[in-house]
Amino acid sequence: MNSVLYAMGGAGQQQGAPSGNPLLSLLPFLLIIVVMYLLMIRPQAKKQKEKQKMLTELKPGDDILTIGGIYGKIEGVREKEGLLIVKISKDVKITIARSAVANKTTEKMVA
Repeated sequence: MNSVLYAMGGAGQQQGAPSGNPLLSLLPFLLIIVVMYLLMIRPQAKKQKEKQKMLTELKPGDDILTIGGIYGKIEGVREKEGLLIVKISKDVKITIARSAVANKTTEKMVA
């Protein structure tokens, strides 16, 4: 009987028990989280902060492009409602939400 137990690894020995540091086993997961933060989350937050700054600095006279693809020039601002009055043609003005602006343009699209 003893020879059978000895062949199976011994009577009192534990098999497969990790003997290393448990923090080393967590290291790959921590590395993945750090890399995701540096490559994905941080740049996205920075881009969102820049867009928010651009939206708050909009003023009459700025040329803009809306998220719908409409080029126009800001004619007025309604701060309470967060709306912009945008001239898109000679006698055509529309009212849009400030959040509907994709970006400021440098081109003069409206005459």
